[in-house]
Amino acid sequence: MKFISNVLATIIGIFVFCMLFFFGIILIGAIFGGDDGKVSVKKNSVIELDLSEVSLDYAGKINFKDFNYFETNHNGLTDVLNAIENAKTDDKIKGISILKNQSNLGLAQSQAIRKKLADFKKSGKFVVAYSDFLTQKDYYLNSVADTVYLNPIGELDFKGLSSEVLFMKELQEKTGIKMEVIRHGKYKSAVEPYLNQEMSANNREQISVLLNSVWNTIVTDISESRNIPIDSLNAIANSLDARTPELALAHNLIDKIAYEDEYHSAIKTKLKVTKKEDYNVISILDYAKNNATSISDFSKKDIIAVIYAQGEIQGGEGRVNIIGEGSIKRSLKAAREDKNVKSIVLRVDSPGGSALTSELIWREIELTKKVKPVVVSMGNVAASGGYYIACNANAIFAEKSTITGSIGVFGVLPNMSTLAKNIGINAEQVRTHENASGYSLFEPIDENFKKFTLESVENIYGTFLERVAQGRKMTTAQVDSIAQGRVWTGTDALKLGLVDKIGGLEDAIKHAATLGKTKSYQVENYPEYEQNFEDLLNNLTGISMFQTKDALLREHLGEESYLLIQQIKKANQLKGVQALMPFELKIQ
Repeated sequence: MKFISNVLATIIGIFVFCMLFFFGIILIGAIFGGDDGKVSVKKNSVIELDLSEVSLDYAGKINFKDFNYFETNHNGLTDVLNAIENAKTDDKIKGISILKNQSNLGLAQSQAIRKKLADFKKSGKFVVAYSDFLTQKDYYLNSVADTVYLNPIGELDFKGLSSEVLFMKELQEKTGIKMEVIRHGKYKSAVEPYLNQEMSANNREQISVLLNSVWNTIVTDISESRNIPIDSLNAIANSLDARTPELALAHNLIDKIAYEDEYHSAIKTKLKVTKKEDYNVISILDYAKNNATSISDFSKKDIIAVIYAQGEIQGGEGRVNIIGEGSIKRSLKAAREDKNVKSIVLRVDSPGGSALTSELIWREIELTKKVKPVVVSMGNVAASGGYYIACNANAIFAEKSTITGSIGVFGVLPNMSTLAKNIGINAEQVRTHENASGYSLFEPIDENFKKFTLESVENIYGTFLERVAQGRKMTTAQVDSIAQGRVWTGTDALKLGLVDKIGGLEDAIKHAATLGKTKSYQVENYPEYEQNFEDLLNNLTGISMFQTKDALLREHLGEESYLLIQQIKKANQLKGVQALMPFELKIQ
């Protein structure tokens, strides 16, 4: 029996070793193996602008410390914009095709691509767009094309903007699970759903102003591209007069009703390719990778460092879609100590988060400003903590549609004391001092604890006001009058003095170069995120060694369910006082 057990143990050990070896080889191959992934660009080619895999401004650089290996991704918005810029003067590229694009980009990002496509058209090359169905956001991008096609049985969604907020006061009463809210700011509506069963006048006012400002940006751009008066566009949206291809064509929102094969035939005609031939196509991400990995101009010694702060502010090292003080502080320090870096651009796309982490990043920017100029470029959103880390820059740029402000703080604590009582749970504490037990999930909130927490919230709010007042050269009273947690668009923020100029990342980089007193420079992107082997394994799941847990959840649950789970996950991760945007605005 002992012999048999030894044999079985040996077999199992060999099997486990082989499995580990097999997956180890796959993992190492995924990191180190393969070619450079370049796709050759043929003559007479068309770029296919599929943005479905693009969501972040910066795709990220990762340093796998255990392997001493660096990985750089090239599927960020910045890579796409640089690729379109390069294609403008590339003799092999004849035009751009926006084919059935369904992007996950925010409005400010879509606006940046629209501007770049409009500039691309000035080269004399064509931009055409085809869709089976057009959402409002995708139509906003497609409307810049020379010719906009729509499937004969397709639809165009053009109806204006709305925002829906769920209120849960009665749900808490019925379940016995209550969210204890401690806040400052009458507009801090992130916590309003826990306190009320309907929307407050203050919240309705700010959402209405925000939506109207964003919509005005959208119709102004469409009006310019399609040569349709803004009043006419508003009338079309009001009456849903673009809902069918025929109505959309009649009102000049599209140019042609056609099937996809007819669309491709039209492109062949432009390229002088026979009907029996296929025309040459390269995807925007393949072209972006080729462009990003081409030889740089090393004759330009001066550098403008662009540091990307994107995602919620949570602390720690951070990663490509989470802002942590580790990677941001390291990037700021490296940039200010590099003699070739003349100035720094902080690109912010964040609804905020941890007040403590926001303060730590603010402090690092203060240290950096003493050495080199810092310019902020705001993306889709730079609100609450996202504004906190931006407010002390030498200059702040925002897009018209950027959502910013939200200067306010709050704390939210789940409390299950009513539920516990209803189901027969009784929590008892033993303590050495009056305030030793702190907060209990199963007891009504202690008034002393609530008093001290409110004091902390008030202190942080006061500090936030001071930071903004100092950075924007205003009094704290002036800041407080436009703060209270209220959100603004970039257009309104400019009028209020919260930002300096309307413009995109390129505009911010040019201004940073001026402040850094350089005319010949190259751009270097940060941060470089540090990961070890354990981090890598934690992001991989199942037999498919190349699919992240997030990607697997998104695939099996669908986009809406995945986003709901992410919201629950975010709520559970909130620690300490938060400087977070009051609500999420999903623009359709």
